[in-house]
Amino acid sequence: MKIKSVLFIIIAFLFVLVGCTNDTEQSKEDIKSMIQDYSTDQLTASSASVNANQLTVEDEDKVDIYPMPEDEFFVSIAPYINETHPCTFHSLTGCQGELVKKPFDIYIEDMDGNVVFDDTVESFDNGFVDLWLPRDQEFNATITYDNKQATSTISTFENDPTCITTMRLM
Repeated sequence: MKIKSVLFIIIAFLFVLVGCTNDTEQSKEDIKSMIQDYSTDQLTASSASVNANQLTVEDEDKVDIYPMPEDEFFVSIAPYINETHPCTFHSLTGCQGELVKKPFDIYIEDMDGNVVFDDTVESFDNGFVDLWLPRDQEFNATITYDNKQATSTISTFENDPTCITTMRLM
């Protein structure tokens, strides 16, 4: 009987401990991890999409909504050469870009010329690369692939798109 009481106390303590450590930073990392897992097919759902404010996951008769981080904006980019599709809010489970598993040199700076991102990133199986940028700003983005280049202005305000499919490599 003592073992059951001790186990109950330990389990109850763990529930309290987990509840106390659920701070904003942890939630931010959780949502970023979830989006990464849907983008790379580590998690599956009938539908998962992202807008500026939330990740919406639909599966069978259930819809879950998760708030986005307040200081960062998710954007998914599918550079293309020949084929693209219109898109505003990225579908993690439906959007398909042309260039799958390709290395892109991505350079992004803010309007003051400060470098925000400068790295080579490989696109996922869906042909997209996912980035997190500071909110409420505009950026100049340049993507280079196979001696071709695309440039665009990307903004991260309230109603801006999270799906960029207009960067044609030429």
